[in-house]
Amino acid sequence: MAQVFPGTVPGLSPSGARVTYELAGVAPEAPCRAAFQPAAVRPGCRTALRATYADSTQTFVVTVGIAVLDRPALTALGAGPRGAGPAATAPPETVRPGTVRPETVRPETVRPETVRPVAFPGGPAAWFGDRQYFTGVVVGSGEHYVVATAAGYADGRAYQPGDRVVPRLRDAARQLAATLHRALTG
Repeated sequence: MAQVFPGTVPGLSPSGARVTYELAGVAPEAPCRAAFQPAAVRPGCRTALRATYADSTQTFVVTVGIAVLDRPALTALGAGPRGAGPAATAPPETVRPGTVRPETVRPETVRPETVRPVAFPGGPAAWFGDRQYFTGVVVGSGEHYVVATAAGYADGRAYQPGDRVVPRLRDAARQLAATLHRALTG
């Protein structure tokens, strides 16, 4: 799993300062429907791998999910019903091939459907679960992998409808998804 989920992932804070995301744990392989929220998974997802990272300050935690697909990503995640194009019907925060969609697609106060968070006892991700994620992204391309993230706070605070997402948390979700997607697809 070290080839899929490295022990550390470098990143940048919104101010440009370097930050390191440290691996908190790797979950066992799981069926896609168990690892992803319903709107984030479409037919063609073979299996899912998940790991949770914490930033070096142990303020934020991010679960990264990798969907292994039978066919290219746009036909498995983010594709609309009956062949509708992904731009018209993609779930909010789903990105087009190799890009990150602007934040204006969905208000900052609504959580996107994404990977299900995974907690790991005894560390910064001990209290991270479905109630604790605030934001996330889904990165896909024409490859056989989709990478999704769910990000929240290490202190276990629960999301409340209307909560705003701080830029650093949103950036952590995007950076981890983009970095791991690039590592998988070259």
